[in-house]
Amino acid sequence: MKKKFLVCLIIAVVSILAIAKDKYKIGVSIPSADHGWTGGIVWWAERAISDWKSQDPNLDFVLLTAVSPEEQVAAVEDLMVQKIDALVILPHDSATLTPIVEEAYKSGIYTVVVDRGLVKEAQDVYIAGDNPGMGRVAAEWIAKELNGKGKIVVLEGIPTVINTERVNAFMEVMKEYPGIEILDSQPAYWSTQKGLEIMENYLQKYPQIDAVWAQDDDVLKGVLQAYKESGRKDIKIMFGGAGSKDIIKMILDGDPLVRADVTYPPSMIATGISLGVMGVKGEVWNGFYQHKLPSKIILAAELITRENAHEYYMPDSIF
Repeated sequence: MKKKFLVCLIIAVVSILAIAKDKYKIGVSIPSADHGWTGGIVWWAERAISDWKSQDPNLDFVLLTAVSPEEQVAAVEDLMVQKIDALVILPHDSATLTPIVEEAYKSGIYTVVVDRGLVKEAQDVYIAGDNPGMGRVAAEWIAKELNGKGKIVVLEGIPTVINTERVNAFMEVMKEYPGIEILDSQPAYWSTQKGLEIMENYLQKYPQIDAVWAQDDDVLKGVLQAYKESGRKDIKIMFGGAGSKDIIKMILDGDPLVRADVTYPPSMIATGISLGVMGVKGEVWNGFYQHKLPSKIILAAELITRENAHEYYMPDSIF
């Protein structure tokens, strides 16, 4: 069942084996809930911490959110002063956070980096969605729906490693379709408001647009608003990303513009927290002792269409 998250398996395995009796402090550093997906990150982090604390009183967690990269650097410094045993971090951006995360890692703190990778290797475990897969899945579906011909505008995310991976993979697929023209590509910072503003500019600048790749469901909401307010009827496809419940509901309802999406679950932060616990408690994986945990875990980018959308729709989820 696709909704059975890896975190549940990990919690069960470690709980059953009762590996360690010592106390451990786990620091968790994540961005504040500045849009829907990061809201999901905060929600899943709090849920994972609550689950672990209820099962193991020897675990102590410090969760810090940050509104900017600079504030997150200060948060990690604070966690290091508190002598954490493990750091689980979803970096605000790659370049700004790499030096402080590298410092923590080199000091012996077990380090798990989630989602937005660093600009150099400085972690024990990296877990993320399949970012190249997100770009590739979107491009292949859009190209097929356009029958290999049309004009596309792109709205990118925050300039980070994962954004580059998504965009590069998207563009590589599009090279196979000479009948498709990429009119423009600008960063929308995974923001609904930026999506609205950029799409308004695109609509004024380009008299014909056949498809929009917004890369992110929050951005897509702004794009849809701009398009609705413009009164135009030329766009055939709007494609976001991450599998938010609002967009999946549109797919289920048969929206003519939003007919597909691709997964990128915020529950990955919960898995990251579990990996941090496992790292300091004995490095157990799937019930077997090993020398170390996997150094990299990539969650598949799965295409969501009306045929399978019910498998991904979680109406009670925050995202």
